[in-house]
Amino acid sequence: MYYGFDVGGSKIALGVYNLQRQQVWTQRVATPKNDYQALLDVLTSLTQQADAFCGEQGSVGLGIPGIPIPDDGTLFSANLPAATGRMLQADLSRRLGREVRIDNDANCFALSEAWDDEFQAYPVVMGLILGTGVGGGLIVDGRPVTGRNYVVGEFGHVRLPLDALAVLGHGIEQPQCGCGKKGCVDSWLSGSGFSRLWQLHNQQALSAPEIISRYYQGDQQAIAHTERYRDLLAVCLGNLLTLVDPHLVVLGGGLSNFDALHDGLAERVRPHLLPVAKPPRFEKARHGDAGGMRGAAFLHVKE
Repeated sequence: MYYGFDVGGSKIALGVYNLQRQQVWTQRVATPKNDYQALLDVLTSLTQQADAFCGEQGSVGLGIPGIPIPDDGTLFSANLPAATGRMLQADLSRRLGREVRIDNDANCFALSEAWDDEFQAYPVVMGLILGTGVGGGLIVDGRPVTGRNYVVGEFGHVRLPLDALAVLGHGIEQPQCGCGKKGCVDSWLSGSGFSRLWQLHNQQALSAPEIISRYYQGDQQAIAHTERYRDLLAVCLGNLLTLVDPHLVVLGGGLSNFDALHDGLAERVRPHLLPVAKPPRFEKARHGDAGGMRGAAFLHVKE
């Protein structure tokens, strides 16, 4: 059995999956954000409950809102202060007497989608999150690619390509990103970036839900804005797709629920690819809030 923990800043969700990758049991509790021993106790207790339910010891995977530091085994997570600087993977492995695997939640999202029954046919799957921030993960042959610093898939922090200025406007001031740099894709493709792009061209502050509501009401400004965002998304994807060349791109995050953003995206990115390149298949994420648990559980699949 596969156990997957989605460890968030406010809640911990555990999903138990059988060998056919079907969920058979789940549990959800509040996260002890500031007490490391309490966090270990909760993860241990939930694992023991799952063992009792299954009648066996399952494998354990954790998806966390942060980055495992490869050099010393510690964890960095702004949303999980109790575990920052701690050796969560090693400590929990000792507690449970079994191997624990850990990865960031964006990689777990991508891995969950890559193990969808239909999507397994694709050797290279890129998960792209368009939400509060822009992120994602890269899955090759059913396993996440993490890289030297566990930052593979931090797509939001690549710089805007030159062609993006044709959409945004040359000479505009670039806002400072949360990472401390300017000119990040995140600043324009995230949910707040969607609103920033509107304000830049319409001199009016509106939230993403308000803009989307206007779009569905047939508002011409909102329709033009959506086209502008789609153009910007296609330009930025051109670089990523040329670098990674995935067979499938799965879109998640709150903005992915606005279907107008990704309808026809394959054709829209085509001019930004090499002449011989074919666009990948684009699909909306299929597993929603369960993706974090699923992906964490499947860190143990395909040994």
